[in-house]
Amino acid sequence: MSSRTVPTMKSLSAAERRSANANANYPSAARPRVASGEENINSSHARKPSAPMRASGAGSGERRIEKKEVRERETETRRTRSPLKHSSESRVNGRSRAEKQARDVERPSRSSASAKSAPEEPQAPWEPQASLIAHTTAPLATRISIPPLASTAPVSLQPTPLAQLSLEAQEKVILEDLLFVFMGFEGQYIRFSDVYNPHEEKERLVGPQFRLMPGLHLSLRDLTKSMLKTATHYIAVEACVEILSREEYGAVNHALCAAVRRLLKDYLTLIAQLEHQLLTNDSFTLHVLNLHTKQTSHMLFQLYTTGIELLKANGILEDEKDEDSADDDSNDFENILESLREGGNSIKKLCKGGSVLGLITKRLSSMSGDPAARTLLTTLLREASRPYMAMLNEWLHHGGIKDPHSEFLIKEQRSIKRERLDQDYTDEYWEKRYTIRDALVPPQLEAVKDKVLLAGKYLNVVRECGGVDVSKVVQDAPTSFDDPRFLDNVNSSYAYANSSLLNLLLTTHQLPARLRSLKHYFFLDRSDFFTYFLEMSELELKKPAKHVNVGKLQSLLDLATRHAGSVAVEDPYKEDIKVQINDTGLTNWLMKIVNVQGLDQDAATASISNYTPANSAPITDDTNITGYQALVFDYAMPFPLSLVVSRVTLTRYQLLFRYLLSLKHLETDLAKCWGEQGKNAAWKHRSKNPRIEQWKRRAWTLRARMLVFVQQLTYYCTSEVIEPNWTSLMSRISEEKKQDAKGKGKTTGDDSGGPQVKRTVDELMQDHVDFLATCLKECMLTNSKLLRINNKIMSTCSMFASFTYSLSRYLITGDPDLVAQVNASFAPPPSKSTKTPASTLVASTHRPTAQFVYDPQRVDKMFDMLAKYEENFTRHLKILLDTLNYLAATETVVFLSLCARLTSAGEGLSGFQAPMGMEGIA
Repeated sequence: MSSRTVPTMKSLSAAERRSANANANYPSAARPRVASGEENINSSHARKPSAPMRASGAGSGERRIEKKEVRERETETRRTRSPLKHSSESRVNGRSRAEKQARDVERPSRSSASAKSAPEEPQAPWEPQASLIAHTTAPLATRISIPPLASTAPVSLQPTPLAQLSLEAQEKVILEDLLFVFMGFEGQYIRFSDVYNPHEEKERLVGPQFRLMPGLHLSLRDLTKSMLKTATHYIAVEACVEILSREEYGAVNHALCAAVRRLLKDYLTLIAQLEHQLLTNDSFTLHVLNLHTKQTSHMLFQLYTTGIELLKANGILEDEKDEDSADDDSNDFENILESLREGGNSIKKLCKGGSVLGLITKRLSSMSGDPAARTLLTTLLREASRPYMAMLNEWLHHGGIKDPHSEFLIKEQRSIKRERLDQDYTDEYWEKRYTIRDALVPPQLEAVKDKVLLAGKYLNVVRECGGVDVSKVVQDAPTSFDDPRFLDNVNSSYAYANSSLLNLLLTTHQLPARLRSLKHYFFLDRSDFFTYFLEMSELELKKPAKHVNVGKLQSLLDLATRHAGSVAVEDPYKEDIKVQINDTGLTNWLMKIVNVQGLDQDAATASISNYTPANSAPITDDTNITGYQALVFDYAMPFPLSLVVSRVTLTRYQLLFRYLLSLKHLETDLAKCWGEQGKNAAWKHRSKNPRIEQWKRRAWTLRARMLVFVQQLTYYCTSEVIEPNWTSLMSRISEEKKQDAKGKGKTTGDDSGGPQVKRTVDELMQDHVDFLATCLKECMLTNSKLLRINNKIMSTCSMFASFTYSLSRYLITGDPDLVAQVNASFAPPPSKSTKTPASTLVASTHRPTAQFVYDPQRVDKMFDMLAKYEENFTRHLKILLDTLNYLAATETVVFLSLCARLTSAGEGLSGFQAPMGMEGIA
């Protein structure tokens, strides 16, 4: 009976294999399982009538033998048509642990088992069904449910124990099982380990361990176990591809998964060829199968290890390094806030884009001694880098970013727009709109990442000005990292973008002419129009800042710039200058800048040993500042020149303008003070009291010292700071313009190598910023200690100049002769033909509402008041000179010339002081 059973089993299994080959044309390995499940269910129904036949067949021994043969045939049919070999992925709840243990014990004899299972079959039918899984963002992921485990099948469907098969039969069934296991399905004798749960994603990603049914010959067991690693790697790689094909993992991961799918397709083709050998070649043994799968097994091992590293980098699988880097990731507040703004998950980390390419490159460098692995990883790197190179070429040649998955090394902040440049006080558009994602820079671009950033930024500006044809397709550009023209492409694109933007700024939009216009209006180098403007707007600017009519000031400025005799009438950009009134005084404004971020914070805080940090309290009271103190110019700079003269840069111009305006206004006030003292009869009257004459000389001296201080400071700021630095800046700009004109032809004509770029647009911008920063620093506007001292000195000078009119009245009440003359003027006015000195005195001192009264203590009060002004001015000027000497010795040598000039104001009367003060008039 046993001799007849084996051929029957062979014939039936061959038929079943042919049916399996007929279903092998499905694109997914899971589809034949559904059909086989239905076949199995139908076959179970078809077998039910066989029970009465077995009951009635007890007549003769011959008929019993026939029925036993039928039962053997049915048993073999159940084994070969078991759904455990096919791929219907129906989800079935597992049996309890007690039932599983009961199946592992030794089964009774075949005849008694079939006799006992006949009445139990209708009670517990096993009908696994396949179902569809919901869609995921991975378009090619399997949508068939996971099949039930072989251990959950009924006892009647379990195969013949291996111990009852011969060695040749064992090899045949193991070969057949291995082919199914290689495709990710359980066999009859090779099954998943008990601890493996296919419904757990992490276990599928790591890969299952297999167990062999007992009874396999030792000569086959070891070889079979060594080949099962290939099946483990295949199942894990297939699960990894399905995970990394999801949308959130980016185009680079998608391209990598597509390359792995092509390799897995070749692998399945190999399995089909091996199955053909198994069906047609009688000499096909387990050793032959092992030899055929050696290279493929090594390939799957490399794919498996690469996939495990990617899964660990994505946080899907646990990594030992994650615990160490958890604190570092939690401190990256900027990236967390950015991901929250973009609506993403701030906790989940993703390895995509350049990180994936870097991981493959790192593995490639470590496989120098394995040619097969290097060939495989080189192929994966080439295929995975294609979408990345497409993004790179779009950025280098068109200045645009097509990065829907945020995996490119350049990050674009779409919220920062060009229309907001006039309100951009932090240079966000240029500095933060396009930035580098350091974590996503592949190793191939690490050395040229700054060039990549600048090339796209420059070209983006040119494109927004209409200088780049976006519809033009880039021809002959490298498509992968292994292209030898890869670096040349970056260098040539960078040189072209730089020369294009330089030409756009310097030639098309006339940047040098714009800078000269800024110098005229903000540095007052041609200030005839400004003097005329101040004269016309004097009454308006004397008002408190909140009462100033800005529209009236703008009209007066337009009138001054369009005056026929003004130099500004020839300026083509005079329409861009605007008048503004700032509600914050200059000193408080500068102190806020120094305290918050600092224009040159190192120089302001790290120099003076006894420096006291500035607090947040305002230095001056800005509630009642006048129009002179609040006046500031604004300038409408068009794009793309607004990148060079940005809002931050224009703020530096405004700070220097307000400082020069304060010096000019203070000089005008002191000059009016000299005029008041020169034409007022109270000052010209020679008193009989020598103390009054001594007081006059001291007041004249103090006023002259203050005027010298202001004039020397103005001359230093304009002639020794601004003008030399301006000349240096313009010489560099003109040199860049010449180099750009000469090198333009060379840049466009050089196609082979990357042209060398001597000067870049960023260097031009930096030169401009350095010019303004140097001017602010050398004009003492970036050091809080100098700001405080300078503010006190200028406040003293301003108060003294405005107090001159009160001093004239004090002189009258302190001199009895002047009191008598002024009081006599209250008599009826004389005829027009006669003019007395008393009437002249009254006219010059403004007619009082009451008669003056002689105060003998007035002279002492005048001496005390003047002494306070002198002491205040002298003390603060000495502190300023000491501070400047210290800074000149430690930081800026240019302060030495200012110390030499201001020393004359601190010495009282000097050789050139009297002519400037014009004391002889008194």
